[in-house]
Amino acid sequence: MLPIPAEELNGSGTLGPYWTFYRAVVAEQLSRWLPGRPSVVVDLSGGRGRTAAQAARAGHRVIEVLDFRRSSEGVRDADRVRQIRADDLGFLPDESVDAVVAEERALSIELMAESAISDVARVLRPGGRAMVSVDSLVLGMAILAEQNYWQHLRQTGEVMLVPWPDGSITRCFSSAQLRELLVGAGLEVEWIRPRTVLSPSTVDHVLATDTRALAWLVRTELDAHPDDDDTVGIHLVASAYKPGSAT
Repeated sequence: MLPIPAEELNGSGTLGPYWTFYRAVVAEQLSRWLPGRPSVVVDLSGGRGRTAAQAARAGHRVIEVLDFRRSSEGVRDADRVRQIRADDLGFLPDESVDAVVAEERALSIELMAESAISDVARVLRPGGRAMVSVDSLVLGMAILAEQNYWQHLRQTGEVMLVPWPDGSITRCFSSAQLRELLVGAGLEVEWIRPRTVLSPSTVDHVLATDTRALAWLVRTELDAHPDDDDTVGIHLVASAYKPGSAT
């Protein structure tokens, strides 16, 4: 059985409290991770999510790369967010940005993730950082099991491409594969961890008892679980940096 039903994975459906918690975890993690000084941040989340708006509110100049497949939602902050439709970062010169964020499963939807992360490494300045989120093997195997693809559930070191019921394909990663992806692009990994380990039922139970417990749940999630644990959680998130001293 899926850890979260497939129809819920886009944030819709009946798991409202869990997705409220999940989005709060994403926002707090980004807040902790963003540079402490005003910087140039590239958001590769495809126009999905709230990364660009949050980075702009924190005082950064943001280049938001929009997915060709999505209609424009308008510039959130015209002074700080520049929106560009592109399928790669070829429009940016080498070593021109301070940070890159790829949320909303951007690297799992992009099946040629090696090319995408190499582009990220190219545009980062020395000392610049990247934070990426991907679908986990836990999620991939659960989706395969739900569709009765039992013969594909044997874990190997190979790339796992998982067909979804809607016909789309997602690339799922173990922590070792995600580390290999980042290191192969010339980045140094700071940490890799599940985005969340708390189950929807746990979150629902706690919030039903005390709606003010959301901040406590988020702190518990971010402070408690170990790095490189890919045995739980539907998504993995990693932070890495480009070697060298910032100028």
